[in-house]
Amino acid sequence: MNTTPEKRLIIFTDGSSLGNPGPGGWGALIVYQELDEVIELGGTKLQTTNNEMELAAIVSALSYAEMNTEPITLYTDSQYAINGCTKWMYGWKKNGWITAQKEPVKNKALWEQLYELIEKRGKESITWEHVRGHVGVPGNERVDDIARELAEGTNVSLYRGRLSQYPHGNVLSVPDMSEQLKASKKSSSGKAYSYLSLIDGELQKHSSWAECEARVKGNNAKFKKALSADHEQEILKEWGIEQ
Repeated sequence: MNTTPEKRLIIFTDGSSLGNPGPGGWGALIVYQELDEVIELGGTKLQTTNNEMELAAIVSALSYAEMNTEPITLYTDSQYAINGCTKWMYGWKKNGWITAQKEPVKNKALWEQLYELIEKRGKESITWEHVRGHVGVPGNERVDDIARELAEGTNVSLYRGRLSQYPHGNVLSVPDMSEQLKASKKSSSGKAYSYLSLIDGELQKHSSWAECEARVKGNNAKFKKALSADHEQEILKEWGIEQ
């Protein structure tokens, strides 16, 4: 769909939980450049998971923008949400919201809402963009702050007003993927806090690269070095792992 950037809705979303499960929060940021408008949204839940809050943020943003028919570019750091919205949920719905492992889909109510919202708008009108967390993307940093502070019980002042007067940076500034990868590689050069490996949905944490390598070598696996406890949680969130 051809459209000018000014005509598109730009949305950033994020979710957070202190513990998985634990108290959580979500944040969303909706930007409409043509109207010089920014709207922040946020919410909390006493007992939740990262993934539930990620989905709640997207549901809330798409619901808020439901009457606006312009195409959307939605940025999130959750591969779980992107894969679910673009691939998995169509098979889940066809199978009665049962996974390929014959288990009930987690967060079913939110997935049902997402399915209806996306189908009503038209899935071709939404462009899903994965943005790496904590690499200096202003829109992503802001929704991360909203989600985390709400999870912590902080009273967050949500902005609604002119884009030209927005106090939290240039939210239209999003580096391309090559720049994000450069920033990610630069940040991954420090001392390891842990090494994570994921094979067939089974997660293990390792104290050394040798131990991690021995597990993943020759297997279809995901693996990554975590630089801190927070970075470890960020990786798990990116992989869609709830702990």
